[in-house]
Amino acid sequence: MAAGPAPLRAALAPTAVRKPPRLRQGDVVGLIEPAFFPDDPYDMRFVQETIRAMGLVPKPGRHVGDRYGYLAGTDVDRAADINAMYADPEVKAVFAIRGGWGCARVLPFLDFRTITANPKLLVGFSDLTALHLAFAARAGFVTVHGPNASSSWGKDSWEPFRALAFDAATPTYANPQAHDDRLVQRSWRTRAIRAGKARGKLLGGNLSVLVSLLGTPYLPDFTGAILFVEDTEEPEYRVDRMLTQLRLAGILGRVAGVVFGQCTKCQGDGQSYGGFTLSEVLQQNLAPLGVPVYEGAAFGHIANQFSLPVGVRAEIDAEVGTIRILEPAVS
Repeated sequence: MAAGPAPLRAALAPTAVRKPPRLRQGDVVGLIEPAFFPDDPYDMRFVQETIRAMGLVPKPGRHVGDRYGYLAGTDVDRAADINAMYADPEVKAVFAIRGGWGCARVLPFLDFRTITANPKLLVGFSDLTALHLAFAARAGFVTVHGPNASSSWGKDSWEPFRALAFDAATPTYANPQAHDDRLVQRSWRTRAIRAGKARGKLLGGNLSVLVSLLGTPYLPDFTGAILFVEDTEEPEYRVDRMLTQLRLAGILGRVAGVVFGQCTKCQGDGQSYGGFTLSEVLQQNLAPLGVPVYEGAAFGHIANQFSLPVGVRAEIDAEVGTIRILEPAVS
């Protein structure tokens, strides 16, 4: 009988996080498609123009543009592009073009020996959570949960990312001030589920993807971590189910704090009058943890989201709704 998967606290997990080199103007960065293929191949032109507007030089992977069903090429080929980017000394960072689904499928084909030996920022979100968490567990260097290369990259996305990845800054993330025509701001509000401050290593990403890695050797140790999660198009009962699974698996009981970001289009259809709201689901699952928790942070499937460095120490203040980065993400 084949051996089962490694335990949650994988034996290969590094003991200390390492910092990839910071980005500099003129650096070559790799472009990969580890999940879905782009909706429109013409969008690749805009992706490369976006990278050049950052002052960087795009280098698409060999299999960018491939299609295999709903995926951007076979699992082996998508993994080969990732491996090649980390083996290529010319490439200084790696940007995912888009998410969707498929990153978890490439994990068995990744060359973690080469990836670990060549720390480079990996940038992306959504399904990229599988790679962020796998790198945290198996490679031990910082990655960035932030906009994909095909995202809009407005000023509120670009400037914080530049500060983080180019300048080695340690920003404090707070939601934008909305210009509502109201006496009291309603949009972009955060809500403390349990007030207080907490410090720990930032770990997380997309809730659905994170849950799908339970029981695999690609999940890092969450003991003392600040868990951050977001999702999209998941009705309340499914968010409830996933948070329950994290609790039953012992993940929620290990963390020092939780930040729940945006859950876009997460209101179920046809609920009875007695259905729980998303806020009620979060209250039921997260308040009993006894650690600082807040919801509504500006990251997830939205424009101009935070760029959160996975693996660095941070401090959250649930009452005011902030995430303060305590150490540079890059060297």
